[in-house]
Parts: sequence; structure tokens; C-alpha cells
Amino acid sequence: MIAGIVFDLDGLLLESEQVWDAAREELVRKRGGRWHERAQRDMMGMSSPEWSRYVHEQLGVPDPPEEISAEVVRRLERLYRERLPVIPGARQAVERLAGRWPLALASSSNRELIDLALELMGVAQDFAATVSSEEVARGKPAPDVYLEAARRLAVDPKAAAAVEDSHNGIRSAKAAGMRVVAIPNRHFPPDEEALAQADVVLDSLAGLTAEAVEPRQRNERS
Repeated sequence: MIAGIVFDLDGLLLESEQVWDAAREELVRKRGGRWHERAQRDMMGMSSPEWSRYVHEQLGVPDPPEEISAEVVRRLERLYRERLPVIPGARQAVERLAGRWPLALASSSNRELIDLALELMGVAQDFAATVSSEEVARGKPAPDVYLEAARRLAVDPKAAAAVEDSHNGIRSAKAAGMRVVAIPNRHFPPDEEALAQADVVLDSLAGLTAEAVEPRQRNERS
């Protein structure tokens, strides 16, 4: 039986991976660093300390990692306030599942961006707990952020379901022992190996229903 649901944010509820990509690439180029094609995929799932260190060490930006992170967050905050890139059906999907289970959010975004995005979406009240990977020891694909989300929900990870879009996110949730519902990111799709770890694969948020999360529910109600 599922006792709680944990959502990802970027690429699942927000079409924001490209926004992150553009903000970090712009900063790298302006600071004289060396951007390359693998950078976005390399950083997907990393916590802010991890990706800002990557930008500093691997992409050659001379600023300290904490300053790199703060600058990117400022850029994202400005863009979110101008137009939050909500994926169609995101709010409705959250509200559907919030009517059945307690919800948490496990995101690689910085704390400020998580709080701002949920507020602007109008769904902050639907989440009993939110966790940024900067608040745990390791980012995705390590299970830390999902384990902490389950702890804050007071739910056994094995009794929780995670909703994810990316290869590192799927691997992270699976490593935490959760049932995984995958809605593959169209722009940065998970690889086949990661996707094979998902328990359910959906085409879009429109299919994210209680029955998709817990198929037995329909029989138990009938």
C-alpha cells in the first residue's frame, strides 16, 4: 500500500531544465569558462554545492562555487517571476494526488527556488514536506534526498511512490526503495537502463492518477 507520494520538480512540474541550462551556460561564457555539450546532462540531479563546484572545477569559472550558485539562483528567480515555466497539467496532477495521499517534494533545485516555484504555482499548501538536495549529503542519483523526503513525511520509503522524469532522478528514487512512476523528460530523456528501473512509465502528467500510482486501488474500491 502506498502511504505517500514524492514529486520531483524540474523537468516534471516545471519545463525548467532549459532555463537552468541557459542560465549556467551564460554565466560560464561571461566568466571565461569552457562550456561543452555534456555539461547540462552531467549536472542534472546534482545538488547546488555539487554543480557549482563542477562549474568551478570542470568548466573553469574562477568564482568560488558559492558565488556561482548564488548568481544562477538570482537569474532563475528573476525568470520565474517573469514567467514560471509550468508544464501543462502540473497543478492539476498535484491536486489530484494531494486529495488521496500526503505529498512531499524532492528536488535538486535550491531552497529559494523550490519555495518560489510552489508559491507561484499555487500548490505550496499541497506539500507536507519539501527537500532540496543541498540539505542532504549527496544529490541524485544517490538516494539521500528521497530518503529525507520520506522521513519528513513520516512514511517508510518502501511505502512511498516517487514521480520522476530524469535518469538520475529515477535511479535516486529506486535506490531509496520507492515505487517509481516515470514521465520521461522530452528534452533530456532518461536512458533505457534507468527507464527500465521504473515501475510505471507514463506519457504525460495527464496520466498521473491514483490508479496509475497504485493499480490495486481500483479493485479495492470496487
